[in-house]
Formats: sequence, C-alpha cells, structure tokens
Amino acid sequence: MCQETVKKLEKKDTYMAIMITKENASEEINNSKLPVIVDVYATWCGPCQQMNPIFEQLEKELGDSCKFVKLNVDEARELSIQYGVTSVPTFVFIKNNEIKHKETGYMSKDDLRAKIEDFIGL
Repeated sequence: MCQETVKKLEKKDTYMAIMITKENASEEINNSKLPVIVDVYATWCGPCQQMNPIFEQLEKELGDSCKFVKLNVDEARELSIQYGVTSVPTFVFIKNNEIKHKETGYMSKDDLRAKIEDFIGL
C-alpha cells in the first residue's frame, strides 16, 4: 500500500455503520463506551432506503460523539424483538446498555440530527 493510501485510511473520513448480528451485538452495543444509535431497517422497506443516506451523513458529522450501527430486521429478528421493534425504520437510542428512546418512521435529516444531539447532550 502506498503512503497516501495509508494516510487516507488513518483519517476518519470514511464512516461506515457497523452491521449488528447476534454474534457481535454484545461487543458493539452492550460494551460500547459511546452512546449507540441503532438503525433497524429492512432491505424491502422504502422509507428505510430513504433514511440510509441521512443516517450515513449524520454518522460522518456526529460519529465522534456516538456509535452508529445498523440492524437488518430480517437477518437479526431476535435482536429486533429484544429492542421492541414493531415497524421499520426504527432508531433505537442506547446508552450504558439501556434503551433510552426509540423513534419510528421516516424523518428529515434535521429532525434525526436534533434527536441524536438531544440524546448525546450536544
């Protein structure tokens, strides 16, 4: 790898929400030192697909203050039930391994940003 590529990788320019599975949920969510925002979605869900770029943009903007993760309801049904998800998209706000808040449905970037900032205390 050339030095330029290594420098780009060292920078936190590219964020990518971690995909949550039954196997990594404990490590990524329960043991997180940062507050966690879980985007519970389905690939067949139109509003979920509309929220995806918004979630990614907010991760780039706020990713140093909280952890952004994604949970596919069809691939991790048990976790979705555990988090009390009844429809998608749902955003679950977890701090210190405790669900503090949930939001369901499509929302604007500004609305989701305000809810995240309120949750993390910005």
